[in-house]
Amino acid sequence: MASSAFFTALQEQVGHEFSAHQQYVAIATYYDTPTMPRMAALFYEQALEERDHAMMMVQYLLDKDEKVVIPAIPAPLMDFPNIVEPVQLALDQENRVTAQTNELTRLARESNDYASDQFMQWFSKEQVEEVAKMGDLLAVVTRAKGDLERLEDWVAREATGESADP
Repeated sequence: MASSAFFTALQEQVGHEFSAHQQYVAIATYYDTPTMPRMAALFYEQALEERDHAMMMVQYLLDKDEKVVIPAIPAPLMDFPNIVEPVQLALDQENRVTAQTNELTRLARESNDYASDQFMQWFSKEQVEEVAKMGDLLAVVTRAKGDLERLEDWVAREATGESADP
């Protein structure tokens, strides 16, 4: 049986995903300003992924005949002291989303809501990939913070073209 606690938390998660979308757009524009097109593109792509995650959740709520309410979200951070900080923020954000995903999974399991548990499994797998991606990027941007071209070259070489979900 579906849990109202799960659906309430999923409604909140929709807001978190839209908030992540906006934060990634803000980060992308930060990198676009000094003409770092590879880093900007990476974060524009991340923004689209977060929007898609929110829309998957909206569709799930609709499919389960739940009322959809899109929560208000705070404005994203726009200014950063250096090129490392936006990536650190992104990693922190992905770690928060992982904790939120785990909590949603727990709520589904505690109420024996197997469909919602299954729905959350995709997000759990996605979070492993996202945390690893941002962790790797943080290591590289930290090493290359004095050499923007080196960072752009690494992103062009390593951080493009994700493989399809098997």
